[in-house]
Amino acid sequence: MKRFSVFLILLVFLTGYCSAQTLFTYGNDKVDAKEFLRAYKKNNTQPVANKEKSIREYLDLFIKSKLKVKEAYSRGYDTLPNLKTEFANLRAQIIEGYMTNPDILDKMTHEAFVRSLKDIELSHIFISFKNAAGALDTTVANKKKDEVLALLKKGTAFDKVAMQYSDDPSAKENKGYIGFITVFSLPYELEKAAYNTRPGHTTDVIRSNSGYHILKVMSERKALGKMKVQQILLAFPPGTDEANKKLIGKKADSLYKLIQSGRDFGQLASTFSNDYISAATGGNIPDISVGQYDPVFEKQVWSLKKDGSVSKPFQTEYGWHILKRVTAKPLITDENDKENLKVLEQKVKTDGRWKESTDFIYNEVKNKAGARKEVYSAFSLWALADSILNNQFLRPDGRNIQLSTPLFSIGDQKYTAGNFIDYARTYRFKPDGSGAKPYDQLTDEWEKYIMKNYYQDHLEEFNEDFRNQMAEFKDGNLFFEIMQQEIWNKAQADTTALLALYNQNKPKYIWNKSADAVIFFCSDGSVSQKVYDAIRKSPLWWKNTVAQYSELVYADSSRLEWDQIPGIGNSTPVSGMVTKPQINSTDNTASFAWISKVYSQPMQRSFNEARGLVMNDYQEILDKKWDVELRKKYPVVINEATLNSILK
Repeated sequence: MKRFSVFLILLVFLTGYCSAQTLFTYGNDKVDAKEFLRAYKKNNTQPVANKEKSIREYLDLFIKSKLKVKEAYSRGYDTLPNLKTEFANLRAQIIEGYMTNPDILDKMTHEAFVRSLKDIELSHIFISFKNAAGALDTTVANKKKDEVLALLKKGTAFDKVAMQYSDDPSAKENKGYIGFITVFSLPYELEKAAYNTRPGHTTDVIRSNSGYHILKVMSERKALGKMKVQQILLAFPPGTDEANKKLIGKKADSLYKLIQSGRDFGQLASTFSNDYISAATGGNIPDISVGQYDPVFEKQVWSLKKDGSVSKPFQTEYGWHILKRVTAKPLITDENDKENLKVLEQKVKTDGRWKESTDFIYNEVKNKAGARKEVYSAFSLWALADSILNNQFLRPDGRNIQLSTPLFSIGDQKYTAGNFIDYARTYRFKPDGSGAKPYDQLTDEWEKYIMKNYYQDHLEEFNEDFRNQMAEFKDGNLFFEIMQQEIWNKAQADTTALLALYNQNKPKYIWNKSADAVIFFCSDGSVSQKVYDAIRKSPLWWKNTVAQYSELVYADSSRLEWDQIPGIGNSTPVSGMVTKPQINSTDNTASFAWISKVYSQPMQRSFNEARGLVMNDYQEILDKKWDVELRKKYPVVINEATLNSILK
């Protein structure tokens, strides 16, 4: 067993060693087997009959392209403004996809799916960081939290503690009862605590930006899915007393009787409902999931057992409601349902949990780039920040730090107190307008901001896939630019050389059996059938037919050899023939032809007719000549041992 284990370790080592071996050198540069195989596999996705032949042919093309790119660098093409702009634009377009960890996204999407199968019944105690006067006071909040924990530990009923201590304004009436929730109903930290706690137990204390939270899991059940309903809401205006609430209730009873007598629910909703958004659509409200609305409201929603059933009027703190069930959307329990997974993935990306998929960035920058906090007094920094940001008198402890004092470093790059204060000018206030962020939170956010920007600016150093993609794009642009200058433009402009090549090789440039035809390219099969029918009826009016379909159809008239005519199959072309649409299975596009004239015998191509073919041949001549020159300038040496190892 031990010898076998050693053999496996040796095999893995040698395999890695082989892939890291140099495959060939060109000038002072080298390419290892790993780089070549990555390119080969990317461009050869289908099985090949002769692997050695395929690899050797691709190696020759690969070396030729490497030589051209090296020459482009030597000429400074990588500094051309247009290429630099294209490179920067592509980087900006694709970089966001590399700023998250796909494994974490998959994990969180799976987690969301599993949680979507279960609803959790909760009660809640909230302890605000603000005191009775509205000022930030974590000392009071901590004291209150400890009192709550002590009472719960003694066995005091959760609802009683919630009524007495919770800073949630509704707790006095609902005793902290939230009702049932499902995935995405709550902020992620609360959801995570709820789903990780057994029924009958309370969660640990959860800290948010606004305060402390304690949840009690009352029960759990199989998730109910979603419900589509219509609503009539007779809302309570602000300050409505009980007498007027009863009067509004009587109006709701009258509407209910009208519904029972057969009046259209949607029309009544449009006329009488105070929920003006849903009233505009006949009372239709977006699909309801558990945990979105008041528990009383949701209880009524899920009590509607049949499509078309209508609830009796019921009261919530918002007013009197009447609901009609439109349809129930059953719970999706198949994790392979791609459409549902897309929805969950999108919700994960826009939810608070998504930040966890970017947290890996900070570890990467710390571990690989040496990000670190410098030694300084936080209190001195905050005193200095107060004096500058709030125009306050500089406290004595603020004199121990300067704007130039380094607070954070990544490698040799220093970030100073001045940098922090510049950041704080823009980001110090909470997004909800509830005041300034605590300085410890702001400092933490600033450090993460620095590390995220550093990671983004140096992503090639952290992510091999991104580095390879950007290198391929850059080299591809350089290859295109130098080919344009050295081959394509020269071949196109040198008419004298093209004509000479044509005259030397006239027998090569002939028409096989051919035809003049109009080719129709259609966006899909159904469009092609309509155009096909119209062309068959009136082929001479083909331009008018194409114009009717705007961007869905494109047509081009040209001379084609018989085997190039779409839809011709084994048929013999005849003047006036319209071939049947040929459907492309990959994208459902379609093409067919109207044949106007047939040439049944081979014919000599004129220079103008053969120009494209002649130009291709001339480009090949120029390319071969240039390849010889480049190999003299940058000698190529292939490591046959490494090549043989990848041919096996």
